[in-house]
Amino acid sequence: MTSERGVGLPQSPNRKSLSVVTPAYNEEQNLPILYRRLCCALDPLDVEWEWIVIDDHSRDATFGVLSTISANDRRVRGVRFSRNFGSHAALSCALSLAAGGAAVIIAADLQDPPEVIPTLVGHWNQGAQVIWAAREKREGEKLATVGLARIYYAIMRNVVGISEIAETGADFCLMDRRVIDAFLRFGERNVSLFALIAWMGFRQETIGYTKEARLHGNSGWTVAKKVKLAIDSIAAFSFLPVRIMSWLGMLTAFAGFGYAAFIIYNAVSGHPAEGWSSLMVAVMIIGGLQMLMLGILGEYLWRALDEARRRPRYTIEATTSDGAAVTTTGIAIEPSEMPS
Repeated sequence: MTSERGVGLPQSPNRKSLSVVTPAYNEEQNLPILYRRLCCALDPLDVEWEWIVIDDHSRDATFGVLSTISANDRRVRGVRFSRNFGSHAALSCALSLAAGGAAVIIAADLQDPPEVIPTLVGHWNQGAQVIWAAREKREGEKLATVGLARIYYAIMRNVVGISEIAETGADFCLMDRRVIDAFLRFGERNVSLFALIAWMGFRQETIGYTKEARLHGNSGWTVAKKVKLAIDSIAAFSFLPVRIMSWLGMLTAFAGFGYAAFIIYNAVSGHPAEGWSSLMVAVMIIGGLQMLMLGILGEYLWRALDEARRRPRYTIEATTSDGAAVTTTGIAIEPSEMPS
């Protein structure tokens, strides 16, 4: 697919170019609205732009809608995965196709307002290479969701050591071409894309914005996916869990020697240790610690195996340039809804 880089981006030697990349899953209602808002936000700028959307094997008419938009605007390109590989794999695919001097990562659910992009471009023009749009406020989110997100980002900043990540979180950003090319050299599968971008360094800046409530549909970001992302993020950038295992092992060993000395002392003093319950408590605690340690080692071992197999991050079922869209049913876009 890398041979198709730049197909939808007119090249002008006197203007900068920008790629907007979007993962989409069951976003048939949101894509037309996002397209119109992107046109309103980007057309006034002095940049050539393209929009690359990766359909993560949606179950609705997302790809059909995308094909219709692409047929009316050559700046828009779409790719459909052969199965659901996840939003980070979709973003990796989109970035590999992006031809712009910079790329903006924006979700398809309309929670990230495209009207912020000109501000990101302004900071890029001033020399920043990564500009994060940090969530100052999150509309329509449950308190528990916001709280758990804060805990995750606090761990990433203060425990894992990636201090460039915004305290309130950021997955809406602009990356310079140098950052994109550097990112594409990494072949890791089980890693947070945004944590990797922050870890890479370069000149990074942060602006604030309000994350809006989802307009249509439901989020595909399940609890299981969030837990996997958290484990991937920690395992990919820190050996701290393994170091904690060593500390726990040493503490357990010292506690065992201390308890053995206590039993010997009581036996010499004429008070032999009694009690099946205390013995079982000790066995269960030690056994639980051992199982926990094995689980941590298993997480690292599985990731090593997954990387060693070198399977592709994704496989592609169709593109909007194929001339035949995936058979789907859903909403249609009227010609009057297409920006002139």
